[in-house]
Amino acid sequence: MKLICTQSELNTHLSLVGRAVPSRPSHPVLANVLLTANDETQQVSLTGFDLSLGVQTSFAAQVQEAGTLTLPAKLLSDIVSRLPEGEITLSDEGNEALVTLTCSSGRYQVRGMGAEDYPELPAIEDGNIAQLPVEALIEGLRGSLFATSSDESKQVLTGVHITAEADGLEFAATDGHRLSVVQTVSEDNQNEAEFGVTVPGKALRELERMLQTNGTGTAITVRFDQGQLVFVWEGNQRLTSRLLEGQYPNYRQLIPRQFSRQMTLDRRQVISALERIAVLADQKNSIVKLSLNSVVQELVLSVDAQDVGSGREAIAAQISGDDLEIAFNVKYLLEGLKALNTTEIQMQFNTATSPSILTPVGGVKMTYLVMPVQVRS
Repeated sequence: MKLICTQSELNTHLSLVGRAVPSRPSHPVLANVLLTANDETQQVSLTGFDLSLGVQTSFAAQVQEAGTLTLPAKLLSDIVSRLPEGEITLSDEGNEALVTLTCSSGRYQVRGMGAEDYPELPAIEDGNIAQLPVEALIEGLRGSLFATSSDESKQVLTGVHITAEADGLEFAATDGHRLSVVQTVSEDNQNEAEFGVTVPGKALRELERMLQTNGTGTAITVRFDQGQLVFVWEGNQRLTSRLLEGQYPNYRQLIPRQFSRQMTLDRRQVISALERIAVLADQKNSIVKLSLNSVVQELVLSVDAQDVGSGREAIAAQISGDDLEIAFNVKYLLEGLKALNTTEIQMQFNTATSPSILTPVGGVKMTYLVMPVQVRS
């Protein structure tokens, strides 16, 4: 095998697939990345796989001799990331699986392993298929991933529940304290099948990272079957993941249909005020109180961190309905507001103890439900 590529290209793709390489592999070959050089397509393909999450990515190179082998992922990445910019030549010595990297400043040799023991990424031939614009998928992930649970004992809540319907995909995530639901429109408004699956948050974070680094195409193909999912997009980029088992909560029934109070306000303004007041809230219990005043059309944010200090900020808002005092975990509010991504947002309330809803005014169709915190007055 012999190929020439740029340091930056190889480094970028190694860091992408390296995230699917296990830190404690069950088999020695899984600590490696699979490298395949194709002289017909003049492409180099890299694969990382931990038997649950698989990442495959390709890039253009000058392939003089085709070949396939596996190389230690961390060692290779550590070397390549420190090499000077410019061209790198990779070549192996026949069947020895000893690869020589040559760059402008010197040469390194890395011993690899044959590719025959490296497991193949799952392929889905007959599963359900959905087509989605890359932008819509990034939007769906951005608006849902942050709300997944980090508690491994609630396994199904550590993922995002993706539902395919005739005209698009719906992404839902909840950790039991808040819920985020995003609806996106599919390419050509038609999916071949309707289905619902729960995908591990880890896999979707890697997908989001890959799309932002290398997602130049217009559409992405999603294939599902029993227990497995594959995303494929332009340039033979691929991510595979197992699906999470278990019944996902019926989240739609948690969203109230009617509200007695409503407030519209500037998103950046309320984020800035919350970030300032969070400095005090974080000292105690992370709770911020919202006071809605419909007479003066003003929202007051306040924190009382006993033995530490207190803070108060007032923001102009369009408020309808009776006045209300309600408290929230400041982190949950901030994360939801940052995901909404429009100039103005709307907040809807019923009582100080019932769920509140945040939605963007215009923009992507997103609903963020957050449970209030009960505060002893």
